[in-house]
Amino acid sequence: MKKLLTLIFVATLLLSACSNTNNAETTSGDSYTSPNLPVDYDGALPVRNQLALGTLILFGTELVPTAEQAQELTLLWQALRSTQSSSGVAQEEISALLGQIEVNMTQDQLDAIRDMQLTNTDMQTWAAENGITMGTGGGQGAGKNLSPEARATRQAEEGRTPSSSGGSGGSAAIIDALISALQTLTP
Repeated sequence: MKKLLTLIFVATLLLSACSNTNNAETTSGDSYTSPNLPVDYDGALPVRNQLALGTLILFGTELVPTAEQAQELTLLWQALRSTQSSSGVAQEEISALLGQIEVNMTQDQLDAIRDMQLTNTDMQTWAAENGITMGTGGGQGAGKNLSPEARATRQAEEGRTPSSSGGSGGSAAIIDALISALQTLTP
């Protein structure tokens, strides 16, 4: 029953994303406020990246997601990943997905991720250790002299999307790695 409800929830979110109402506030960054993960420490990753990277790090512990969690989390992370390549996604949809991801994790898992106090340096280090190429996020004006096609090519090579900013330049690559890792846990 829980699986069916999650599928209905994800389908509803995806359909509403496709409708793209003009009065919905859209976003390219994370403004989700987690009840479990702070972003007020020096260099804190956005909650989306804390959850993704933290869950990947849990794979080396006794807190690794269960097969049942992995099934639910895979669907939710795939839906969240699709928001990164869609224009006009409302922040409410992203927040709802992040909230559902937290609901599907145990408090011990969330506490462990909170205690990690993950930063962009942690994300870059994890990616390098695991052979994942991530974008640096670029600075203001990075690539400004490139044609739109060349800029898009550079972003794709670096694992970034045009809307990835504010420390989320590697978000897509980390989320893709997490989805792959979660899929190894499902029957």
